[in-house]
Amino acid sequence: MNRLDYFKARLEANMSPMEYRKAKKEHPENYVLVDVRVGPVTVRKEVLEGATVIPLNELQDRMSELPKEKTIVLYCWDTWCTLASKAAVLLLENGFDAKELYGGLAAWKTLDFPTLGLSEEASSSNGDSGVDCEC
Repeated sequence: MNRLDYFKARLEANMSPMEYRKAKKEHPENYVLVDVRVGPVTVRKEVLEGATVIPLNELQDRMSELPKEKTIVLYCWDTWCTLASKAAVLLLENGFDAKELYGGLAAWKTLDFPTLGLSEEASSSNGDSGVDCEC
């Protein structure tokens, strides 16, 4: 793959927080935002507004909760975190349309976009696999 193909593929595979918010505003029925971070709720204190929480270590078993007719936008901690990329590969291999939210939670917060607090009750799972973030 040459550099041009790499950058084209990267643009196709990712959405910036601004692109996501614009697309979601224009076509809310087309997108599902998913938090795939792994770790106890005490570490994952907040989520992006409107996100569904499905930790990566549970995604294989919970894919049926996601609609195949929508674009699944996945996020994790930051640009250095690979959880969203790993989740995108899994979903794409299983027939979903998936993209990574570039920059994850950190980029979203840098832009001062809304987040919500996460409690044990707010999450269907705590995502605590007994290991660190697996990034």
